[in-house]
Amino acid sequence: MMKNSSHSNLSLRKQLVSHLEGGQAFSPIDKVLDNMSYDLIGIVPDGLPYSFYQQFYHIWYAQKDIIEYCKNDDYKAQNWPDDYWPENSSPDHESEWKELIQNFFRDRDSLSHYILDSSNKLFEPFESDSDHNLFREIQVVIEHNSYHTGQLYLIYRLLN
Repeated sequence: MMKNSSHSNLSLRKQLVSHLEGGQAFSPIDKVLDNMSYDLIGIVPDGLPYSFYQQFYHIWYAQKDIIEYCKNDDYKAQNWPDDYWPENSSPDHESEWKELIQNFFRDRDSLSHYILDSSNKLFEPFESDSDHNLFREIQVVIEHNSYHTGQLYLIYRLLN
């Protein structure tokens, strides 16, 4: 029985990583990032509050913040909404944009490895908040990323 439980735990962890990477119920974020022209990322489409850049920055920042919350017992909450949304509609340089994309995928890969590490208990309550656990936070990242990825696709379509 122990072997089966271990196998189902690994299956669950792999499924979480699969959903984190996208492409299950929603198109993966890397597809829209690959297709979006740098020249368009700072444009705020009529009727929308954010540019493609601001929306992606928000996805990255929230993901990074949740990862920090999961890994750090001394986590300090960020200032909502100020820290989560950049003031400028575009980065200063294309290299800054490319670095942001790299940071997003590096952080996501880090979270994937963290999920797959069986020493990190999925359902053990966090010391800082007994209503939260790693499984819950992974779900929040998946839901948040997929929700805003859909918005990236909408902005992409409006600008192209």
